[in-house]
Amino acid sequence: MTSRCGFAAIVGAPNAGKSTLLNRLTGAKLSIVSPKAQTTRFRVLGILMRGAAQILLVDTPGIFKPRRRLDRAMVAAAWTGAKDADLVLLLVDAKAGLTHQVSEIASKIGHNDGPKWLVFNKTDLVAPQALLPLIAKLNELAKFDETFMVSANTGDGLDELQDRLAEAMPAGPHLYPDDDLTDLPDRLLAAELVREQIFLQTQQEVPYAATVETENWQERKDGSVRVEATIYVARASHKAILIGEHGSRIKEIGAKARADLSRLLERPVHLFLNVKERAGWDEEGARLRAIGLEDPPA
Repeated sequence: MTSRCGFAAIVGAPNAGKSTLLNRLTGAKLSIVSPKAQTTRFRVLGILMRGAAQILLVDTPGIFKPRRRLDRAMVAAAWTGAKDADLVLLLVDAKAGLTHQVSEIASKIGHNDGPKWLVFNKTDLVAPQALLPLIAKLNELAKFDETFMVSANTGDGLDELQDRLAEAMPAGPHLYPDDDLTDLPDRLLAAELVREQIFLQTQQEVPYAATVETENWQERKDGSVRVEATIYVARASHKAILIGEHGSRIKEIGAKARADLSRLLERPVHLFLNVKERAGWDEEGARLRAIGLEDPPA
């Protein structure tokens, strides 16, 4: 069989299910997921093997109207991921339909010369015939080469999508070892799993006003690892919410993140969290680089 390898970027509006799709396709929790929009902040690479093909799936941040320096870096990461890929998948929430955001993204994708596929997600929640007008409207904005109906939640339609992705990848040698799952450093994965729990366990603006950095990673002789991470928040009130009464919230965040990281690394993890107030962290270039983002132009 001919060896194939290429990049497929998953782009779309916030909350379309991009991270859920990446995790389902690779069979591993590589990109954090929450019911809240704008959970993903940087490009996450998931490595999918399908026959002789190595499919490098790029989960990008949801594309939205940026306000902060952090927002601009997130949107820039999404468009860079699309520009650099061999194939672009526009993921559309079938239930939400043709929103203004989706229209804008499709129009911009329409200017790309490379192959582009339209993928409707959450199709288990919508009658198939209801999507026909949406397919027609989206193809007026961008000429899509193929259209797929999937559910990242149930797995419906994903076998066909994986088979077609494998066929579409350009011929060439694999860029990563076949048993790798991602190119993300373990330190960044640890920080992301902590941030996922902040999204799941806190409300309103707190998750968006927090960032996590792994400060220390110590390999232990017994095969376990000691991880020290700092959560930076914008306000003192956010710090109080994250710590919780008698430290209950931060203990719960740490316990669940530790369990997830231990499963991913397949070894014991000792996780220690610290919370610091740092107003304006989302405008600091150093903080953006620490979480895997390039500092955007002003």
